[in-house]
Amino acid sequence: MTPAAAPPAGDGGVRVAVVGLHGGHAFGPDAVQAIAGAGVVVGSSRQLRSTASLRAPGADTVVLEGPMDAVLTRVRESADAGRRVCVLASGDPGFFGIVRVLAAALGSGRLRVHPAPSSVSLAFARLGLSWDDAAVVSVHGRPLADAVGAVRSSAQRSVALLTSPDNPPQVVAAALLAAGEPPGPEGSAVVASRLAEEDEALTVADLETIAQGTFDPMSVLVLTGRSRNRTARSLAWGLPEAEFDHAAGMITKAEVRAVALGKLELPAHGVLWDIGAGSGSVGIECARLRPGLEVFAVERDAARAQRIRSNAARHAVRFPVIEGEAPDALDGLPDPDRVFVGGGGIAVLDAALGRLRPAGVVVGTYAVIDRAVAAASRLGNLVELAVSRGVMMTTGGPGVRLRAENPVFICWGPHADEVET
Repeated sequence: MTPAAAPPAGDGGVRVAVVGLHGGHAFGPDAVQAIAGAGVVVGSSRQLRSTASLRAPGADTVVLEGPMDAVLTRVRESADAGRRVCVLASGDPGFFGIVRVLAAALGSGRLRVHPAPSSVSLAFARLGLSWDDAAVVSVHGRPLADAVGAVRSSAQRSVALLTSPDNPPQVVAAALLAAGEPPGPEGSAVVASRLAEEDEALTVADLETIAQGTFDPMSVLVLTGRSRNRTARSLAWGLPEAEFDHAAGMITKAEVRAVALGKLELPAHGVLWDIGAGSGSVGIECARLRPGLEVFAVERDAARAQRIRSNAARHAVRFPVIEGEAPDALDGLPDPDRVFVGGGGIAVLDAALGRLRPAGVVVGTYAVIDRAVAAASRLGNLVELAVSRGVMMTTGGPGVRLRAENPVFICWGPHADEVET
């Protein structure tokens, strides 16, 4: 393997130093020299104040606020002009930090990074815990739903969440609870704020207490002692009908459900509609398999809607159940990445296709061939699933007879896996 070459001499080789700070202090003589030798120093107002004694007389300062594009332009122009530039950051700037942005804009070869301990490592250090097997998630500039999904799908016993002004610890905690994360015992949730600062604070509680409080938005929310049995369920789908409360056979049969789940090609994140949800078995299985999915169940019958909520609680998943008749009931929902149509006519299918996001998938099940053919003309794929279940004989000696279930037509798309020639 060829080692990375040093940057060429001249303007194109001018390095931009990126210095991580904690408590206003740089770590190591090289980091201190990077600040002292810079002609342009970029950082937040607080970082610039804390490093004032280290900067060279006459060095220009740029406050890191407002549009990032303007700051990047100033850094690039100064570096191209041969000036030494130092960008100040918090903790380890290569760990969910500004290094990613600078490398994309300037090229990683022009950066020299001087990290300080990350806020996550400091948080676990304060708790006296190792974190080599912890999951780390950030909500900085990322959708909160994605972060919650990442936590819910993680099998790790410890999780650290880097919070932000838009999503402070109490907001993140409330979102986790709403998604089904158990509150945990006392001491299972910790908010670590202002780490390595004079006003450092640790709040040890549980997730419900954190959700009801108010905390510094730039904190680390640490969850410990999470149950592996809860977060790392066995990979199983097409669960038996007995796993769901249902009435009068209003449930997608296990074998049909298993095929439908495969055809849905469930993504890790996104929005899924379960239309005509009945018992909620399909939506519940999707939520179990992909905790990062935002699932919406649509059911017109109030008793069935309540049954969906009960079944969801039984399987430790939570999602909204919209009581109403599709397609009108779909109006207030976010556009879907996946749709399962278990009830309703072709008008419902057309409404779903009209709202489907790019590269989305719709799967529908039909008992009547006429509707299935109409659906297949829109989706591109159709299969008939005929299942016969073995039943133990109770008379005439040991044996098994096959009991046929009603055939079901499954349609999926919109794409064609096979082309008839």
